[in-house]
Amino acid sequence: MSAIKKAKVHLFSGFLGTGKTTALRHLMAQKDPAEKWVIIVNEFGEIGIDGAVLSDNGIPVAEIAGGCLCCVAGTQMGNTINRMISGNKPDRIIIEASGLAHAASVIDELRSPPFNEMLEIAAVFTLVDPRQFVDDDYALQPLYKDQISVADVLVANKMDVCPLPVLAAFRERSAKLFPPKAAVIETQNSALDIALLETPVTEKSRYRIKALPDNSMGLQSQGYTFPAGQNFDGERLTQFFDDLPTLCEGLVRAKGVFQVLGTWVWLNWSDGHWGANQVSWRRDSRFELIAKSFDADAIECRLQEALETEAEAVQP
Repeated sequence: MSAIKKAKVHLFSGFLGTGKTTALRHLMAQKDPAEKWVIIVNEFGEIGIDGAVLSDNGIPVAEIAGGCLCCVAGTQMGNTINRMISGNKPDRIIIEASGLAHAASVIDELRSPPFNEMLEIAAVFTLVDPRQFVDDDYALQPLYKDQISVADVLVANKMDVCPLPVLAAFRERSAKLFPPKAAVIETQNSALDIALLETPVTEKSRYRIKALPDNSMGLQSQGYTFPAGQNFDGERLTQFFDDLPTLCEGLVRAKGVFQVLGTWVWLNWSDGHWGANQVSWRRDSRFELIAKSFDADAIECRLQEALETEAEAVQP
């Protein structure tokens, strides 16, 4: 009897806001139509934003919300992988881990029974912002070291906004990583060539976190949803995103999918800036933020104020 063909599985890791979802969108646009993919998205918060953004191109997408894949959401991961394999028979599985995921433990889980009988661990990608990579406050964090250590392909994103001294320091430090990476890629806007998925994997020791942080570096998240059919006012929504840093202490991430004038847009705040893209999501509007502290009720009030009123909605 012939051996069961294993699905190749790629983990995409990287700290909050490094561009993982945008990278997957680039890869999805290059996919061979004859190859079957499924995508599993893990989010730190309780509602999924990235899964909504990735629900294009007919590729099945599953979401695991509410914590790191190998911790709070660990049981969900096994159930989700089994369901996606049995229901879709994919050639390739791409897992987008939360920015606060313990990447080495996720890989170990995927290599253990029964997953090892169904999956082939293919190239692991870690996206980094070079400005964080050369900052010792990040480099010494066990979580950050873990994500760097597991990578076969280290992707330095946002190269266009990095000062030359930072680029030089990144290149020097990344060249000294041990064991060396199979590839170190420099890019902007998360643009990746699909050929990178075939990067060879080399055996290497996996970095171990001795003690998991109690509250994921002291961050907290909050998600909000609004039924489809409720339009947001574009100007008020823009002002809300402009004001977010003043509404939260230690804001590190904010993103949402919103219905505006009958279309759907993905708004994405990271590293002091935010941008917008159109998406095909149609189910509901949703928003999530991650910060040190914030007034959840005040945030909800601002979102409610950004909704169109009934009078505005019926204007010709």
